[in-house]
Amino acid sequence: MAHRLSPLHIFKRRRHGMVATAPPPSPSAMSLVKALLGLTRLVAVCGKPQVLQRRNASNIARRIELLASLFEEILDLRLPLPPSVVQSFQELYPILSGAKLLLDDCREASLFCLLIEQESVAQQFYDLTQSMAVVLDALPLELLDLQAEVKEQIELVRMQVHKAELFLDPGELQLREEVLAMLGTVERKERLEISQLQELFSRLQLLSVRDCQIEIQRLEDLRSASHNNNSTQRQVAEKLTSFICFVRYGRCILYGISQAVEDDDNDAAARRRNWATASSSSKTTILGDEVSSRDAEAAAISPPEEFLCPINLEIMRDPVIVTTGQTYERASITRWLQAGHHTCPKSGQDLRDLKLTPNFALRSVISQWCTENKVPFEKSDNKKSSTRRKNNDNLANNGVALEATNLTAAFLTGKLGSDSSPEAQKQAAYELRLLAKGGTDNRICIANAGAIPLLVPLLSSMDPKTQENAVTALLNLSICECNKKPIVECGASELIIEVLKNGSTMQSRENAAATVFSLAVNDDLKVVIGNTPDAIPALVTLLREGTASRGKRDATTALYNLAIYKGNQARIVRAGVVPLLVSLLLTTDQEQEQEQETAVIIEEVLALLALLAETTEGVTAITDACAIPILVKLLRCASSKAKEHAIVVLLSLCKIGGDAVIKTVVKSSSVIPSTYNLFTMGSTPRLKRKAGSLLRLLYKWKSVSDKDPAAVH
Repeated sequence: MAHRLSPLHIFKRRRHGMVATAPPPSPSAMSLVKALLGLTRLVAVCGKPQVLQRRNASNIARRIELLASLFEEILDLRLPLPPSVVQSFQELYPILSGAKLLLDDCREASLFCLLIEQESVAQQFYDLTQSMAVVLDALPLELLDLQAEVKEQIELVRMQVHKAELFLDPGELQLREEVLAMLGTVERKERLEISQLQELFSRLQLLSVRDCQIEIQRLEDLRSASHNNNSTQRQVAEKLTSFICFVRYGRCILYGISQAVEDDDNDAAARRRNWATASSSSKTTILGDEVSSRDAEAAAISPPEEFLCPINLEIMRDPVIVTTGQTYERASITRWLQAGHHTCPKSGQDLRDLKLTPNFALRSVISQWCTENKVPFEKSDNKKSSTRRKNNDNLANNGVALEATNLTAAFLTGKLGSDSSPEAQKQAAYELRLLAKGGTDNRICIANAGAIPLLVPLLSSMDPKTQENAVTALLNLSICECNKKPIVECGASELIIEVLKNGSTMQSRENAAATVFSLAVNDDLKVVIGNTPDAIPALVTLLREGTASRGKRDATTALYNLAIYKGNQARIVRAGVVPLLVSLLLTTDQEQEQEQETAVIIEEVLALLALLAETTEGVTAITDACAIPILVKLLRCASSKAKEHAIVVLLSLCKIGGDAVIKTVVKSSSVIPSTYNLFTMGSTPRLKRKAGSLLRLLYKWKSVSDKDPAAVH
């Protein structure tokens, strides 16, 4: 059947320790009986599915419960067990355990998946029942001195399991046909009757926002667990996406829009922080796409930063080198070049040519790391990576999901209008904020529904939560490249800057800074935002006042993106950012143990200083802030990226600042040994090259100084 899902995908994987009384590896007769009795009691008290597979679940649970009298009798009378009885009990244990797990899975599984896969689930119940029949047939009850009524119960169970047939509920089969017909209606863009939708959700016991959220979460968990390694699994992922979008639409239409839930809110903020953090630490422009969950497993065990592509922030499966010496994932840098860019995304340097050289050495190291840490490393990664992203994110080839998302976006956008109550506007902005997290196509659907012009006025709301929802929704929408200019053209930039300056909450201000960072990915908008009054001063203020974990980093990364445009560099220096950056370097450097987050902050600050050091104003400000001793120290004890940025800053200071700056640099006794060490043993070609340039400049100055000290004073 075209709509079938593989049963491997509809249940969570078996959890170790679900059964409370597991038999020992070599159980004694009595311990085995105790374990079996424990299983029957667990089945008796476990919740049964209330919507689908009720009859199959009830039948197998009732039969297992009837076996409890057998085990109780044996334990009470401490009857000796012949070997043949023990063998039968050993064979019965995995059957009862499997039944308990199947009941749990049916209770916790997605309703839509249970509905679609009801044949395979019913078959599992039937197979367990038949296995029980085989074991009970072989159980020699005559060897046990049991009471007559106990024997009668066991005979009753034996008779029932023999008569059992595969059962498919006609009502559930009909319900499935109605669901598929309704999905077809959505896909064909035909009118969907609300009464039909309401009846369907009622029969599935999706009676509230919470019920729908639980179903969506279960579907999303299954989709995240799907591997997409073949066409069948990709079809499963697409079907799950259809269900998610359909349930989300039904939730909005039937039960209205929900108030923000704290857990969801924290998740949204965490997702934004992860995206902004990863994006900024790599010093790259994001090509209209949020970080996918593709490498979630790898992220959980923190892969080395050099294994991540600076563009898509995923583990590189096909790393290639551009002419500046930077390495990227082939698919990501190819899209960058095809978009008409001729610069290196990370360094901003012009590319001499568009040649991509495979980095076989790095690929081998990444492959080995993935093997050791049990992280998938696809061989034909270009295609597989692309396919996985499409299945999790792309709705273009999924008619049901795309149209359901369009309907949801249109409904929520309609609630943003001035004719809606302030409470409805706040809740609609929250729902759009969450919907915009779901990928590029969701962001496009929301923009096409006309949400952007209606979200912009909410930035001026006096309600703190409305303002926060609006700015965060625009942040998520701005990740899509095609939404950046429309957001600015609606007059959002001035209002975003106002939130950045005077937002009702620190989270709103920090999200506004992240939005500036996202918009400034676009080269044209770097100019527009840089020319917006108070934009740069507001970011500098947030750098001073923001929280250490978020605000300061959001401000630094936004300023970095703006500083890539040379016309903004002097403005940033004049806004007084350099002393704050140096102070931040000094604060983090004084921490005895640099955690990963601290190391990333240092890298971001140094990257911004490297851009500002390209100007005379920047050089003056950096030297006046007494940054040189700190920079020299970081050559020894910072991360590889931080060392590279520190070398670049020192090199620019010496080139532009001349003899006075060089004299200050060489006063540090460790600068030449540290630079020489990086020149000979640096981790990247660029680091070695920059270290060599600084080393030659310092040696040349010392040579002149030794010959004619007056010449350098």
